[in-house]
Amino acid sequence: MCRHAAWLGAARPLTWLIHEPEHGLLEQSYAPRRQRAGLINADGYGMGWYDAGRPEPVRYRRAVPIWTDANLPGLARAARSTCLLAAVRSATVGMPIEESATAPFADGTWLLSHNGRVARDAVRDLADGAESTCDAAWVAAAVFQRGRAGTGLADALADVVVRAGAKDPVARLNLLACDGASIAATVWGDTLFTHRIHDGVLVASEPLDDLPGWQAVPERSLLTVADGDVRVQPL
Repeated sequence: MCRHAAWLGAARPLTWLIHEPEHGLLEQSYAPRRQRAGLINADGYGMGWYDAGRPEPVRYRRAVPIWTDANLPGLARAARSTCLLAAVRSATVGMPIEESATAPFADGTWLLSHNGRVARDAVRDLADGAESTCDAAWVAAAVFQRGRAGTGLADALADVVVRAGAKDPVARLNLLACDGASIAATVWGDTLFTHRIHDGVLVASEPLDDLPGWQAVPERSLLTVADGDVRVQPL
């Protein structure tokens, strides 16, 4: 399993997801509170953000525990955007521990993280190839392939999750993706929460703090966030 979080709203640094909250992704890497499988997320981490001067998002990925990277605090303070995504990884047994297997995966303007596990046979026929042999990379490749064919972000996530979930009934397919202007996420086997504040919306595997306002997204749901509007529909 893994933990991930995203922000859409007024410009914020990546510390907004990682270091600043009481239960941010740094703490969730070694002490997650609601994770349903696994006890620690020490098999890598990654983050992505959007810069107005670039057509594609910027990514930083490492195949080491997030707390061991001495460069991260300064970089996370400097990386500032209206759309952020970050993740810490607990690798599925048998999957490689390498940067190419670490979220966020990227294609064009899309960033994607997978929280869960799925049999690779359930996703291999949904994509032509993947960046890594890990299950999450194949999930990402399937989503991106649909995006290149013209499918929207939310619909691409929903199609891959429903198809893969039908082939692997015990799959956990919580996906979190963004394109710089919107967020889409699925709840399929683990937890997901949203928190709307005055200038944006947080989406995270589990609450980043104990403040009121966090709302659980129901199981087997598709979440979309755009222009301050939060919508949830069944998968």
